[in-house]
Amino acid sequence: MDWILPIAGIIAAVAFLVICVVLALFLMQLLKTVKGINETLDGIQGQIQGITRESTDLLHKANRLTEDIQDKSLRLNSVVDAVKGVGDSVQTLNNSVDRVTNSITHNISQNEDKISQVVQWSNVAMEVADKWQLRRDRRSNVSYKSDVKSSKEFETQVPKDYNEKTTSGDNLDEDKIGAGLKK
Repeated sequence: MDWILPIAGIIAAVAFLVICVVLALFLMQLLKTVKGINETLDGIQGQIQGITRESTDLLHKANRLTEDIQDKSLRLNSVVDAVKGVGDSVQTLNNSVDRVTNSITHNISQNEDKISQVVQWSNVAMEVADKWQLRRDRRSNVSYKSDVKSSKEFETQVPKDYNEKTTSGDNLDEDKIGAGLKK
């Protein structure tokens, strides 16, 4: 039995040696993994710095764009206000035209009889003026020579269609109908 102790010691020493070798291999593998992680973190850190720079540039551009949009919005507000003013002016003008039109229509409807009388009297005056002109023309055509002896002879000298010629283009009847005087 004396020999068991040295064999147990050798087995323990070999077991310790195997544990140390396995532990050394494990630690070397762990060291490789940590180095890989470190390299990966360095790469990620570089990428994060790049992303940070790009994000910062993007934020600056977004801020400039926001300021530009705000400036243009303020300018556009003045244009919108001007257009609104024009729209209000047009609306006011339309309301004024409506009021004037309604007033004229109301006044015409109230004074319809007076207007028809004015139209009648103006038509009568035009007829009197036409007859006066006809009479003046007849008198100017009368020869005071002794060979004209009666009004019958004078009527033969004046053309029969004289009245039609002097009133050509005269829409007297149409004007009366338009004014509501003649049915």
